[in-house]
Amino acid sequence: MKLVSGNSNRPLAEAIAAYLNLPLTKCSVRRFADMEVFVEIQENVRGEDVFVVQSTAFPTNDHLMELLIIIDALRRASAKRVTAVVPYFGYARQDRKPGPRTPISAKLVANMIERAGADRVLTIDLHAGQIQGFFDIPTDNLYAAPVMVRDIKDNKDKFSGTEVCVVSPDVGGVVRARALAKRIGAPLAIVDKRRERAGVSEVMNIIGEVSGMSCILVDDIVDSGGTLCNAAEALLDAGATDVSAYITHGVLSGGAVARITASKLKQLVLTDSIQATEAVRVSRNIRVITMASLIGEAIKRTALEESVSSLFDD
Repeated sequence: MKLVSGNSNRPLAEAIAAYLNLPLTKCSVRRFADMEVFVEIQENVRGEDVFVVQSTAFPTNDHLMELLIIIDALRRASAKRVTAVVPYFGYARQDRKPGPRTPISAKLVANMIERAGADRVLTIDLHAGQIQGFFDIPTDNLYAAPVMVRDIKDNKDKFSGTEVCVVSPDVGGVVRARALAKRIGAPLAIVDKRRERAGVSEVMNIIGEVSGMSCILVDDIVDSGGTLCNAAEALLDAGATDVSAYITHGVLSGGAVARITASKLKQLVLTDSIQATEAVRVSRNIRVITMASLIGEAIKRTALEESVSSLFDD
């Protein structure tokens, strides 16, 4: 088995390698003067089971091209099987046609990964579960919930309410929030949100009882941070004692970090599916928890042809 990393999230790849007690395969991913991507695999991978760790986060297109070219290089180097490990799958929010003459970019990216030569895909908390069906190769969608549950239980002292309540920031995330609430034995509430256009949302109602409780907002992606900040304010207005958020993918574009730091959120907990920026690392109310052991275990089980889904059995 071989583990290869692109440039998108080297620290996560190194942590996965440490969990597996396996050195990263020597691989050069660099740019020509005109910014074309060039890849050179500097070890023999003939007949090997190779896992490529590469999130397609900002700059999304550069990291996507790195992933495709690494896969192609491995295929041409006669690797036996190539698995694309994509902790954050970019373009996942474009999973359907929201209007006329618009693309389904998630399907296009799935086609590109397949055509590059990947034999299977391993990713985390897809924005829409049906994206698994966009691939004609085996696709494992891992869940961050076990890592979040462990962190919640280890940090009970950070919640001041008499009871913890898990909150979905919109109706679309209810399934994810309910699964987490079940794992920690907490009630569920829902924020009724209206989104007039991309990146702008307004809280209309809180569905459920949150008064006197410590609320935990759960979602897959935080981008501008507007939804979380608005939801936190609405929950506090409804009587919540404090509001935290557990999010899988910290996209945090534009002024999101400053917005969250200045907000009423007690803490925002992110996974390291996307490499944290310096602004995230120094923020007073943002923490990062690692997915390395979960991804590493999934990689090991895939290589050994063992069950991956059993990782998430209650």
